[in-house]
Amino acid sequence: MASPSVTQVTRRRRRSTRVTVAMGLILIAALSVTGAAMAVGSADAPWLVLVIAAGLAVVLGGSAARITYLELVDSRREAAADRARLAASYSELSAARVDEHAAYVAAIESRIAEREAALNQMDMALAASQRRAATAIRKKNAERQRADALQDQLVQAEDRATNAIIRVQALEGELLTLRAELDSVTAAWHAAESVRRHA
Repeated sequence: MASPSVTQVTRRRRRSTRVTVAMGLILIAALSVTGAAMAVGSADAPWLVLVIAAGLAVVLGGSAARITYLELVDSRREAAADRARLAASYSELSAARVDEHAAYVAAIESRIAEREAALNQMDMALAASQRRAATAIRKKNAERQRADALQDQLVQAEDRATNAIIRVQALEGELLTLRAELDSVTAAWHAAESVRRHA
């Protein structure tokens, strides 16, 4: 537990002093009324002494009540000031957390946008390669139907088709790798968001 601040220690001492003074006033009032009652009871003093003692007791009780009231008002005022300071510091902390969260979200969204752009480029390259592969296969079929005289051109078309298929497979492998990376980054981002919401 943190040690109390100087203002808390000072406030406690002042409150204790005020309450002690108020209790002292009430004790004096009780003693004066008791003494006057005993004096009147023994018939040594007139009733005026008891009335004066009672009046003094009322004045001292009112003073004690006023002192206690002022202590209560001061303690509430200090507590309200403490709460206001805590609220201001919490507001600053909250603003800092909001800024940090916004920066984090912006960074994650930027990374996701970069990965999506790379995936789109890979998709376009894959589609172009598939179109080239399809074209090469159609040419191959057309040349096969033509004649045996075009055998050399047919071999070249087969080579182009084979290279295109290999490239498509390589691009598909890269695409799967990038999608797996995107899934892991997205899962990490969702996990961080979940942790941040529960914090």
